[in-house]
Amino acid sequence: MSAAHVRRGASGRSRPKKAARVSVPKKLAARLPVKEAQANRIAGWAFGLFVLAIAGVALIALDVPAKVGIAAGEAVGDAGFRVKSIDVRGIKRMDPRPVYELAADQKTTAMPLLDVTAIRHRLLEYGWVKDARVSRRFPDTLVIDIVEREPAALWQDEDRLTLIDREGVVLDRVPVSEMPDLPLLIGKGANGHAVALDSLLNKAPALKPQLVSATWVGERRWDLSFQSGETVALPEGDAAAATALARFAKMDKSAGLLGRGILRFDLRIPGKMTVRLPQAPGESRVPEPVSES
Repeated sequence: MSAAHVRRGASGRSRPKKAARVSVPKKLAARLPVKEAQANRIAGWAFGLFVLAIAGVALIALDVPAKVGIAAGEAVGDAGFRVKSIDVRGIKRMDPRPVYELAADQKTTAMPLLDVTAIRHRLLEYGWVKDARVSRRFPDTLVIDIVEREPAALWQDEDRLTLIDREGVVLDRVPVSEMPDLPLLIGKGANGHAVALDSLLNKAPALKPQLVSATWVGERRWDLSFQSGETVALPEGDAAAATALARFAKMDKSAGLLGRGILRFDLRIPGKMTVRLPQAPGESRVPEPVSES
């Protein structure tokens, strides 16, 4: 008997099973070291934080935190913490009224809302005030400590007379009838050279107490006038002026130049000194050069 041949058709072949489809998020979740429930909670927290951030931006845009802070500060003020007195210290010469007026000129009297830094900066705009400290003394006092500038000279610019400190800072206007006994600086911009003048006079300490006025000539050099009536004309430049004045002080110490009736000593030419003597009635006199040696 011949072997039977059996044909295996297409229907008889075994078909491979199709792989189950898995979504990409589930694939990623399967690889994460957290379970799906934990991942969902993290996603929820992230979304919540995002919503809070958006809400915070909106509140800031509407100025809600500032309004809440102001309301809270006013509530504290209503509880008894409002400015009822201003304690100003350190004032000796300046008029205290502007300090009180500035301290009282605030948007609110509630102690927590007072901007003490802004008050200090406004105080420093006054010429008299070299430094200031502003603080709160609870429950109801604003304390202001003033450090005043020391008057060092008077400055005359045309018809304007002002008090200045040693750095040339303008402190206040001064009536001619109330001029204090201080050296006088004369001329446009003279106050801006007050420090240099003080340094110059320190080179001749014996002459410094005798100075009556210093005139800033042509915005470039000094003419010094002394109590005995003489004027000393100095050259341009700090170094040249210091050298000339030191030599003059040495000659004055040895020969007594000041107080002898000479009107003017001109030191503008290096190594030379020209003097101007009093002029007799009807007499014409020219300056006489004198050697510094």
